Amino acid sequence: MTNIQYQADDMQFGQIYNVSSNYNFDNVIQIQKQLITLTSFPYGKRNCYTLAPKHGKDKKYVIRAYFAYGNYDNKYKPPIFDLYVGVNYFKTLNMTNDASIIRIEAIHFASTDKIDFCLVNIDQGVPFISLLELWPLDTSIYQTSSTLLTLDLLTRINLGVSQDNNSFIRYTDDIYGRSWEVQEGLKENPTRTSLAIDLDELVDPYKLPAEVLSTAVEALDMSYSLEFKENLGIDSEYYVYLHFFDYQDRENGQRRLLDITINGFDDDNDVRVPLTLSYWKPNSIVVPIKQGMGIYKISIEATLDSDLPVMLNALEIYRVVPQSDSATQQGDVDAIWHIKHFYNISRMSWQGDPCEPRNFTWEGLVCSNGDTPRISLLDLSNNELTGEVPEFFACLPRLKLLNLSRNMLSGPIPKSLKLKSNNTLLLSFDGNLAPNQTGSCKNKKKIIVPLVASSTTIILFLIISIIVMVICRLGKNEKVISSSSVKDELLKLTNQAFSYSEILIITNNFETMIGRGGFGKVYLGTLQDGKRVAVKTLSLSSAQGYKEFQSEAKLLMHVHHRNVVTLVGYCDESDTKALIYEYMPEGNLQQKLSDKSSNVLEWTKRLNIALDMANGLDYLHNGCKPPIIHRDLKTSNILLDENMHAKISDFGVSKTFANDNDTYVTTYPAGTPGYVDPEFYCSGTLNKKSDVYSFGIILLELITGQPALKGTPDNLSHILPWVNLKLRTGDIQEIMDPRLQGKYNSASAWKFIGTAMSCLPQVPIHRPHISYVVFVS
Repeated sequence: MTNIQYQADDMQFGQIYNVSSNYNFDNVIQIQKQLITLTSFPYGKRNCYTLAPKHGKDKKYVIRAYFAYGNYDNKYKPPIFDLYVGVNYFKTLNMTNDASIIRIEAIHFASTDKIDFCLVNIDQGVPFISLLELWPLDTSIYQTSSTLLTLDLLTRINLGVSQDNNSFIRYTDDIYGRSWEVQEGLKENPTRTSLAIDLDELVDPYKLPAEVLSTAVEALDMSYSLEFKENLGIDSEYYVYLHFFDYQDRENGQRRLLDITINGFDDDNDVRVPLTLSYWKPNSIVVPIKQGMGIYKISIEATLDSDLPVMLNALEIYRVVPQSDSATQQGDVDAIWHIKHFYNISRMSWQGDPCEPRNFTWEGLVCSNGDTPRISLLDLSNNELTGEVPEFFACLPRLKLLNLSRNMLSGPIPKSLKLKSNNTLLLSFDGNLAPNQTGSCKNKKKIIVPLVASSTTIILFLIISIIVMVICRLGKNEKVISSSSVKDELLKLTNQAFSYSEILIITNNFETMIGRGGFGKVYLGTLQDGKRVAVKTLSLSSAQGYKEFQSEAKLLMHVHHRNVVTLVGYCDESDTKALIYEYMPEGNLQQKLSDKSSNVLEWTKRLNIALDMANGLDYLHNGCKPPIIHRDLKTSNILLDENMHAKISDFGVSKTFANDNDTYVTTYPAGTPGYVDPEFYCSGTLNKKSDVYSFGIILLELITGQPALKGTPDNLSHILPWVNLKLRTGDIQEIMDPRLQGKYNSASAWKFIGTAMSCLPQVPIHRPHISYVVFVS
């Protein structure tokens, strides 16, 4: 009996399963019971265990996890997923078969009071875990070039013992909980001592188990060496730990002198370490292997002066885990966790580190870049928060914006927060209960519903000048024309019906074709007052047909917004069907982003186009009664006027809803491949969040300059997986349109990417409402 006390898994977003009864895992008796159940994580991209070791921070720990699939889901297909320790990618877990048991183990230095162990879904099955252990370790052992490095265990073998005798050593034999395996098939001579080993009398900081110290392998004679073949590539840095305990009696002052060599192919790159063993004294040797060398052979041989052959008791090899990201500043982490618990925030993304990795930043947060990320914006609006405003918010010294609007908060705003709001902090508290108000609301349990959108949607707060320009521009436009004059003008335009002969005159007998769409050809036209228009004709062979023609005309008769294309009139005469629109001289967004375009779209223009699109879509979803979903948002449907203002067009497959929460189920084709909500392929369901997904894809195109879909029909490449892959590098230049030549603000670029990614979860409920994107932009 080990007397290890395991705690129950209380992961909020996990689901507990039993493995199939066909799998009993009797080859690991000590943990057999623990492996017959597992926790699966079907929801969310990242799910994290936050471990709080009793020994606290600035200590080393062994993190060990077991994964036993056992066909729990009856799919006979183990998943592939990523593991993170802290904020850094650890490794990808890939099982070979249903009955496999994978053990992963890390030696991790905890610089904070909490350690995050995260499972990340990479769209190759549902992540799961069977057992997770945390063991305290003596900080003086497993030394590396930097205390903060995390080590990934690749090999740990106990030498000199047969598989039948003792195949697995762990706690209680090993007080650090390390598990030791046996390597069979060695040609060397296995040895064992019958002498009792009193661990308390030995000076051994590694505290190797007596079972490991009492067995070894020895070279057959003085001319032989011990060799271990490996195949560890040059891309990583490694540490080799060789454990010796010479328990053989000496005669007449015999010496055991050894030479340790790593690889042995090139004198300039080989690692050579001399060693002298003393009787009954444990000796552990650390051999660092630089990145670029790799490990292909470990050789230990006796020197010419040695009286005794080579012997070795145990061997460990670790890979250094690259430290690609830095954890959020600890004070910010403590403050945001206090806020999370104070309001009982139960949000799937609020797991692990708040800011890192960047593609997993908590929803509602924006963090600054740099060596140590800091929380700079926090949006908790529209969450039905109740109670008072705690002091914790003032513990975020780099916070520039705090949005607590439209909740049910009451009581006074803390003085420290008021002071910050008078200096460095923009505080929004609109739509809450009056300060100092008391009553039943104040005594209610603090609750929260899921946040309505991702933090990283707050693109432009960090570039205030752009926001000011946009607001001024929009404000000025709205003040030029009174509401009554707008109404009169629109009624005059949208009620205009044109005859076929008038269409001929307007287009000068269809002289200049400026485009081609699903309906048919589009021609340039000029009205009597000199105003240029676009005349979209319906081809008799049109794939979209008369039904879509009528739908677009009907919708646009009642849709009037500066970011939605204006319908000037229509023609419905015999075989002639045409829609007449305001002319958009700068064409469409697809053309502007094409690598065939001679003019590169500047970064600020891309930001403004994104805001225009969001405003137009917000109007369709929330300003129209009944609401409208577009169903075919794409770059070719985003038109640009002479001032590069964007307008949404092409409403042939749009759908009106009876109310804001309505959902439409159809088997009728809608949308364009590359832009279509994945939920539609599964269930045929369409709603406002379907448009939000398409909007997110367009944002990725604005950021990357890449099309939503490219390649041949047999080898199509989608933009979202490509961006996800690039995000792992953490290098913004890998993602940004190279035609920008670096002329962009990296902070706004990261926020722009975050906005796009927040719109693209597979599950629609995890996407923000477009009104939120507009609000924070």
